[in-house]
Amino acid sequence: MQLNIQDTSLFVEDVGQGLPIMLIHGFPLNHEMWHPQITSLSAFSRVIAVDLRGHGQSPATEGTYSMDLLADDCARVLEVLQVKKPAVICGLSMGGYISFALYRRHPEKVAGLILAATRAVADSLETKNNRDKAVQNVIQSGPEAVIESMLPSLLAAHTFTESPELVSRIQAIMSQTSRSGMISALIGMKNRSDSTDILRDIHVPTLILQGAEDQIIPLTESKSMQAEIPQSELKVIPRAGHLLNMEQAGLFNQSVEDFLRLRFIG
Repeated sequence: MQLNIQDTSLFVEDVGQGLPIMLIHGFPLNHEMWHPQITSLSAFSRVIAVDLRGHGQSPATEGTYSMDLLADDCARVLEVLQVKKPAVICGLSMGGYISFALYRRHPEKVAGLILAATRAVADSLETKNNRDKAVQNVIQSGPEAVIESMLPSLLAAHTFTESPELVSRIQAIMSQTSRSGMISALIGMKNRSDSTDILRDIHVPTLILQGAEDQIIPLTESKSMQAEIPQSELKVIPRAGHLLNMEQAGLFNQSVEDFLRLRFIG
């Protein structure tokens, strides 16, 4: 469904009943990356998956997509859908950056956090430079050039040979991101705030999920987050890269379900 959210509209999938869980996708993807989770988790909870501005079926808007702006969009989605109680917020990669911003700006809306393949620290100078190069790549050669350059780092090496249909599916999802959406999100990620200062102030149950073969987020960073967040646990998913929820959907879903039943459902 399309929801009017102040200055734009966002596509949202809203399925199931019970404990509200919001799924926030990574860059440059959309809610379709969460299909295995929507199917599994909606059996016992209300799953809300959003397409961020300029991604998937949500139109692009002008200006930088700061993580704060995208977090405010997600908070407004919960309000428009009349979600009366705090939700468990699950974000992967860029979605994790947005999850931190959502907790910082709207803590009353957050019952728990699931942080997948993400980091609390701001971009290093090298990463900022790489994002600038990616912006220029989009401008000069279009979104396809960024997709082609990113894809090898998003998945474990064996996925390309063992699951070529999954690789094609991910490419198709990424191709739905608009040129301006890519540029605005890249700049927003580059300029985002460092979230390490709020880790000790996160007082909701938190699950950190990491792919054992993630080429983007070192395991040391996930361990550092787990050490700082008081009510947190870390699970490493074997044979998975950065898109662990798609590469090892069964193990990912089981880890999330175990966490939710232990901490929220009983």
